[in-house]
Amino acid sequence: MFYREAGQFKSSYAEDNQIFPIRQDRIAMAALLALAFLVVPLIATPYTFSAILIPFLIFSLAALGLNILTGYAGQLSLGSAAFMAVGAFASYNFILRIPGIPLLLGFVLGGLSAAAVGIAFGLPSLRIRGFYLAAATLATQFFVVWCLTKIQWFTNYSSSGVITAQEMLIFGYSINTPMKKYLLTLSIVCVMALLAKNMVRSNVGRSWMAVRDMDVAAEVIGFRLMRTKLLAFAVSSFYCGIAGALYAYAYLGTVEPEAYNLDLSFRILFMIIIGGVGSILGSFLGSAFIILLPIGLNLLAHALSLPTNVASNLELMVFGALIIFFLIVEPHGLARLWQITKEKLRLWPFPH
Repeated sequence: MFYREAGQFKSSYAEDNQIFPIRQDRIAMAALLALAFLVVPLIATPYTFSAILIPFLIFSLAALGLNILTGYAGQLSLGSAAFMAVGAFASYNFILRIPGIPLLLGFVLGGLSAAAVGIAFGLPSLRIRGFYLAAATLATQFFVVWCLTKIQWFTNYSSSGVITAQEMLIFGYSINTPMKKYLLTLSIVCVMALLAKNMVRSNVGRSWMAVRDMDVAAEVIGFRLMRTKLLAFAVSSFYCGIAGALYAYAYLGTVEPEAYNLDLSFRILFMIIIGGVGSILGSFLGSAFIILLPIGLNLLAHALSLPTNVASNLELMVFGALIIFFLIVEPHGLARLWQITKEKLRLWPFPH
């Protein structure tokens, strides 16, 4: 079988500890990146870029941020959309009020602003956990949206509260087409996914997982709970802030509080549940599933000529059923199913 590691030897600890230790994985990842960067821009339509690929990448980044906090650090959060909103509005105001600031620097500053808000609202995690922590982060969602709605300075005193995002310029080069926005988003997501993959394999990631598994034992053996939990909130909020800025600039084209409502937070939570909690790959699989499922359900509803009221609620019913299915059958989501498949291929023709 093509997916075998026979004959692949590691002569150093660095080789054994690389992100993709099996040669086939490295080849597959290189082929996937070549496909995404070189082939897709040549064959995809503007609709595919705007309606499928760009939101898939942005939601993958947001799900990755939530997965760092919930999957690796074990801190449940329902305020992902709020941190995305902070990143979007902070980026908008930095670019608006600091003449000549580079676009990417504005995004980074927006992410850092979201990280600061995440640290502030992560303080309750030092005292509470589980459902109570989820309720505290849910308060973040309502508080942030209320601030962005009521304090008009954030929206530059717009009467409607909806403002058009500035033109995307990088080194004087205009990012004004769906293909260019896709390539920019893809580049940012790839870099941040690589950073996240290395981070969870480092001492920081091991400290998060120790706190997730048993925080009392982690504190006994020397991990500092306050620093570990707040760092998880900061990194998670930073990722969500960058995703929020991309959501406003590369996808919506507008900056508005209502775009970052509670429904968006739950969609991101569903992504990591279906894709796989505590998995970098699961964030991308869950995002792809959530983006493609409504398209497939709409096609199915039209093909079966379902009534309008049934078709409009079909997506919610299927989402609910899938959440229950994955929680019961495979709590680790699609990423775990992919891992099981790879393990069977490595042992073929003797799968266990």
